[in-house]
Amino acid sequence: MTQDLDTLLTALYVKIDDTIRTPRWRGRPPLLTDSELVCLAVAQVLLGARSEAHWIRYARIHLAGMFPYLPQRSGYNKRLRAALPLIKKAIRDLARDSDFWFDNHWIVDSTPIPCGMSRPTVQRSDLAGWAGYGYCASHSRFFWGLRLYLVCTPTGMPILWALANPKIGEREVLAAMLDVEAGVVAEHDGILLISDKGFASKPFERQLAEQGIELLRPSRKREKARYGEPMLKKVRQLIESVNDTLKGQLDLEQHGGRTFAGVAVRVAQRLLAMAAAIWHNNKTGAPVTRSLIAYDH
Repeated sequence: MTQDLDTLLTALYVKIDDTIRTPRWRGRPPLLTDSELVCLAVAQVLLGARSEAHWIRYARIHLAGMFPYLPQRSGYNKRLRAALPLIKKAIRDLARDSDFWFDNHWIVDSTPIPCGMSRPTVQRSDLAGWAGYGYCASHSRFFWGLRLYLVCTPTGMPILWALANPKIGEREVLAAMLDVEAGVVAEHDGILLISDKGFASKPFERQLAEQGIELLRPSRKREKARYGEPMLKKVRQLIESVNDTLKGQLDLEQHGGRTFAGVAVRVAQRLLAMAAAIWHNNKTGAPVTRSLIAYDH
């Protein structure tokens, strides 16, 4: 197998078509199948097309051989928002089909997802009630939007993810994620969860221990140096590089979503694109599993 966009989309189409059982449609089935829709969404993100109208026009010219039928922009947008459960399942299926699913070293972090830059936008937005004000310590700035919580392997393969209001505590969100995905946690023995100081709490660590998870984090001020702390600096660079891939190469902060469903599916699009690239690189034996260079042009 070669590493280019056409090969990736072909392999992804076969994988999705084999693993996802779509329900029967009443009446005439859609001309663009669900498997083609997901592949089209991945191609959009990898090629950096932020505008759906521009993307449909581009795809009609350059991707007509792979996608014989393409809907109008409004139809594509509706199909894409309705396909969120499908995209989430595809992310999980790709993770399970890679070698990284058996890695019991997980990294957790949260990153801002800005959804508005002005006060009038905040007041009129359909995201009111979901989004909120938060503070990004790494950039020393406030933002209005959501936070993406990502639990991934050191290679960047997504295992768990969620969107939450920035005002909700990090430990509270992570605990809810692990409770909802208790079956995934049970599949892995001896999980080592690597985090930053924001997840520090003795009751929280005891709660994780009951689930068979050991928390590795930096020590806080006036706290005795913790076991394994010297290795954390290199490991923390991994999650920062994963966030850089999502924001720098996949335009996570320029998602363009104006409703909760719109933001959720656009974030899922980018996670799926990264998971698909990691999965394909793993299958083809690429030296750098999270490299997107072969697919972004």
